[in-house]
Amino acid sequence: MSKTRIAIIGCGGMAKSHASRFSMILDQVEITAAVDIVREKAQAVADLMPPGTIVAEDYHDILDKVDAVLVVLPHHLHHPVTMECLAAGKHVLVEKPMANSEAECIEMIEAAKKADRVLMVAYCMRFNPLVVKMKELIADKTFGECFQLSIWTEQLTKYGPDHWISSAKLLGGGQLFSHGCHYIDLMLWMMGKPVTGTHFGTNFCTPWMEREGTSHVTIGFENGAIGYHQGTWGARGTRLRYSFHAHCEKGMLEANISEGKLILHSEMAPHEPGEVERQGEEILLEAPGAKPTEVEMAHFVECIRTGQKPLTDPVSSLEGLQVIWKLYEAEEEHKLADLRGLGLGTYKE
Repeated sequence: MSKTRIAIIGCGGMAKSHASRFSMILDQVEITAAVDIVREKAQAVADLMPPGTIVAEDYHDILDKVDAVLVVLPHHLHHPVTMECLAAGKHVLVEKPMANSEAECIEMIEAAKKADRVLMVAYCMRFNPLVVKMKELIADKTFGECFQLSIWTEQLTKYGPDHWISSAKLLGGGQLFSHGCHYIDLMLWMMGKPVTGTHFGTNFCTPWMEREGTSHVTIGFENGAIGYHQGTWGARGTRLRYSFHAHCEKGMLEANISEGKLILHSEMAPHEPGEVERQGEEILLEAPGAKPTEVEMAHFVECIRTGQKPLTDPVSSLEGLQVIWKLYEAEEEHKLADLRGLGLGTYKE
C-alpha cells in the first residue's frame, strides 16, 4: 500500500507540537515537506521528521509533490490556503477554527465537494479517550440524565500587541472563538440542540488581547439541560486546568484532562448544614499522556483512503461557529442569544 504524502504548512510553535502526531502512522504516511515563510522555522520542524523532508518557504512549490496538507497557519489564512490546496486536488486537515467568517466556511465546504477531496477540521478533543468515554456514558444515560455540563480551560497565552493572535480581525474574535470553539463543539456534540445562551467576555488583565482573553458561556439545551464553559488565557495559576464536569442524576463525571483520568463522584448524601459532605470516587478510565492528535491524524488518513466522512467534518465545524457568532452578536446587543435552529445537524447544504 502506497503511503499518503503529507506537507505541514505553517511551522510556528503549534506545528512543532503537531509534528509528534505522525508517530503512530509512519507506516502509512510520508512527511514530504515542512513549509513556512521563515525558513528557519520550517527547518526546525523538518529536523523532527524522518530524513528527506523538503524544506520550503512557499507552499505552492510543493503541492505537486503531496497528496494532502496539514494547514497550521494564522486563522485569517485558513480560507485562502485551504481553497488553493483543494483546487490543486489535495486533501486538507485545517486547524481550528475552520475560518473567520460563515461565507469563507461555506466556500471551503463547496470547494471540497467540487474537488471530491477530504476536508477535515482539527478538533482534536473529539479524539481524546476521556472525552469519547464521557460522551458515551452521557448518551447511554449510564448514570441517568445529564442536567449540567461544565468545561473549564485555564492557561496563560500571552503574546505581544503586534502578534496576530492579539488582533480580533486576524484571530476572528477572541479567546472564545480561537480556543473556546473546541468546547462549544464538544458541548453541542454531547448535549444536543441549543435553545438560548449568553456570552460575557473581557480583556481585563489580558490587555494584549484586542477582544476577550477571558470568556464565560452559558447555553440552555432543548431537553432542559445547561452547559457552561469558562476559558481564560490570563491564568497566572490554576487548579482546574482542563476539567469537564457532567452532573448526572446518579453522580458527577469528571474528565480531568490534565491528569488523564475519568472519575465518577457519587453516593453523596443530601446536604445537611454543618455536616461534612462525603462521597465515593471511582476511576472509570485512565489515559495518562493521551495523544488525541495522533488518533486525529490517523482518522484523517483513513478518511482519505476509504472516502468516509470525517468525524470533525467542515459542516459540523461551521455549525459550532454559527453558535459562537450568534453569542457574540447577542453580547454586543446586551441580550440573550436565540440559538434555536442552530447546532450540529442543522446546516442545510
